Amino acid sequence: MELIERPKYVEWLGRWRDTPLIKVITGVRRCGKSTLLELYRRALLREGVRSSNMHTYNLEDPTLERSLVSGLGLYERVASTRNPDETTYVFIDEAQHLEEFERTVAGLNLLPRMDVYVTGSNSRFLTGDLATRLTGRYVEISMLPLSYAEFVSAPATQNRITPLEPGRPVPDPLYQYLETGGFPFAVTLGQDPTMHRQYLSDILSSVILKDVATRQRLVQPTAMLSVATFLFDNIGNLTNTKRISDTLTSAGHTAGRVAVDNYLAGLVDAYLFYPVRRMDLRGRAILHGNAKYYAVDLGMRRAILGTGAADIGRQLENLVYVELQRRGLPVHVGTGRHGEVDFVTGHGDDTTYIQVAHNVDNPNTLQRELTPLKALPDQYPKLLITTDTPGTLSHGGIRQVNVRDWLLDG
Repeated sequence: MELIERPKYVEWLGRWRDTPLIKVITGVRRCGKSTLLELYRRALLREGVRSSNMHTYNLEDPTLERSLVSGLGLYERVASTRNPDETTYVFIDEAQHLEEFERTVAGLNLLPRMDVYVTGSNSRFLTGDLATRLTGRYVEISMLPLSYAEFVSAPATQNRITPLEPGRPVPDPLYQYLETGGFPFAVTLGQDPTMHRQYLSDILSSVILKDVATRQRLVQPTAMLSVATFLFDNIGNLTNTKRISDTLTSAGHTAGRVAVDNYLAGLVDAYLFYPVRRMDLRGRAILHGNAKYYAVDLGMRRAILGTGAADIGRQLENLVYVELQRRGLPVHVGTGRHGEVDFVTGHGDDTTYIQVAHNVDNPNTLQRELTPLKALPDQYPKLLITTDTPGTLSHGGIRQVNVRDWLLDG
């Protein structure tokens, strides 16, 4: 299978190459971390690094995991086979499966001429001993499924949006992206909705059983799936633990607030959802209580909720949020006297206000979206992102831009 290029991530790894820092790649299961390591290995080969100087350990392989029950066994294997006269590149994929991986990674990093790369599918593997041992000695990049730009450039997408015969309408890749999502293998499955649904549902099950249940001994997978389904159904809506608990209880699940808090933490730690807190637009204080949750992938959302989840406005809002995450920007929901601003991004003078809407052809809709932005007293950039704008328009200093252009411009 042809690999989908992930140029920005490969470039990031290249910038940190041969530094005395461990490169840590985190992200939801099946977002492409293993493929990224392979793309990077190929780049190293092109630059003259010998394959014998690259050691790769994929701990999703049960045979390999059994042979390296102790992480120290992996350390000893690398230490005894490395060439001390050349740099050795070590790639440990899904490191959370390795016993004593904290000591292993720390020990490898102490060896001379050693360049270590680690991936993990749960944010908690960066807490505890690893964080303590390696404070100031690792850099992290959080990987996401394919961006819109990566999606439209993928060979499978190019084949899908090419008309089969002259005069046939070209499918809109934006809506293809909303339906398929960005998990790399899902993109290669063509347009069979049954295959997409099965594959993406299986990813969710794997995350719950392997990345959450192994860390939360009292987790009930069925209840956790219900929490995930609730969050998928409520992207872009303010919610809280009580509301989720009440909804699950009414559906016949026993899920108190403490249990729901634990389930939410597990789903966030596994990079399935991202919580976004509210910010008071007047005092800039972060408000506690209600928050919004956005899904890492809209294709998975559709797989869980079905084709009836065609609320394009909230999907676009989710899409914009994930892209802001990809660009490394802090994000809050703006709350003010004149309404809500979907996203407040950046810090200080880098602040930008963003509203997202499907279309604003209706003057009343346009006015509703602009009102909270016009009420802001400062002069930071204000952006309205929609699907129906050819090019860029301006509404008294508020830029309106097509979401396709905005996604490709990052």
